[in-house]
Amino acid sequence: MSLRRLLLRLPRYLGVSGSPRRLWWSPFLDTVSSVGSWRGQSSRSPAHWNQVVSEAEKIVGYPTSFMSLRCLLSDELSNIAMQVRKLVGTQHPLLTTARGLVHESRHNLQLRGLVVLLISKAAGPSSVNASCQNYDMVSGIYSCQRSLAEITELIHTALLVHRGIVNLSELQSSDGPLKDMQFGNKIAILSGDFLLANACNGLALLQNTKVVELLASALMDLVQGVYHENSTSAKENHITEDIGISTWKEQTFLSHGALLAKSCQAAMELAKHDADVQDMAFQYGKHMAMSHKINSDLQPFIKEKTSDSITFNLNSAPVVLHQEFLGRDLWIKQIREAQEKGRLDYAKLRETIKAGKGVTSAIDLCRYHGNKALEALESFPPSEARSALENIVFAVTRFS
Repeated sequence: MSLRRLLLRLPRYLGVSGSPRRLWWSPFLDTVSSVGSWRGQSSRSPAHWNQVVSEAEKIVGYPTSFMSLRCLLSDELSNIAMQVRKLVGTQHPLLTTARGLVHESRHNLQLRGLVVLLISKAAGPSSVNASCQNYDMVSGIYSCQRSLAEITELIHTALLVHRGIVNLSELQSSDGPLKDMQFGNKIAILSGDFLLANACNGLALLQNTKVVELLASALMDLVQGVYHENSTSAKENHITEDIGISTWKEQTFLSHGALLAKSCQAAMELAKHDADVQDMAFQYGKHMAMSHKINSDLQPFIKEKTSDSITFNLNSAPVVLHQEFLGRDLWIKQIREAQEKGRLDYAKLRETIKAGKGVTSAIDLCRYHGNKALEALESFPPSEARSALENIVFAVTRFS
């Protein structure tokens, strides 16, 4: 069966109809809006962002939205998809994740893999070490670098699936039958593990020890970062946590920046570039990811039309900065004033935060990381790929 026919059938397997429902967990890097965390919409129109990514995809040779689908449409995962279909009609978040991977495929923008491909092409082959010149190269990118981009997306997708596991001890009657949640958790664990196993197999086939170490450490960082996130948001009293912006940066790099940064570095290693070039690629990936995460955190505060019922992470960048400017005592007071009958009125709290300095400071911080990413690109020769990487930064850091 052709890839196109499989793509057309898979939404029916997953019961796709209409727009995906909101996931239960707090936004991951973003936000899993259609396909997941890296849609990266700035306050400008989605059409502008889609245009930037579409032009970048032409430079690297093919749409990155098809990269991990080769794995997702394998016979093994097709069997899992049939099991996921049994969740149709329930409220388990795994179903929403699965729908997001196939719903409106033209919006399934896998930015991590795209950035890896772009920076691979921007750097080109090593001028010092010619040992990899015999590798297959398509559109200025080695085949091993394309494999790395797929591996990066597989790891990210696996983490999204695993993050959909429901804490059964916190279920409420409105969440549906317990057996549905238990079954969904089992499928989430198995499918996420399957994706990680495929990523590990792909890493082994690259036959590069340093690249394996880099991606293994990135996976360790991801787990550690998610653990920190869960530890600060698992209980209601997380609203009084005082993590500070420096701690926020450290945790955000682990959970949102390490995978892209180390994948960019690994792409340079595969092309046998020296340590300086690898470091610049790492810095671009790091600051690009940080800028994108802050942009995602800002969306509830800068969108023109925001639902009063929308929630936001109380450990997001604008909130953490607001708390630092305000002082801990006044912040706790504002939290208490925004509570009604033991529940937090997010609409009221959002307006309070918007009246402070946290939002404007977060915008400045987003642009700071964007500028650092652009500085890292200056070490690469001018090219279409470099311009595309710059345009991605511009799209994420523009708020007018």
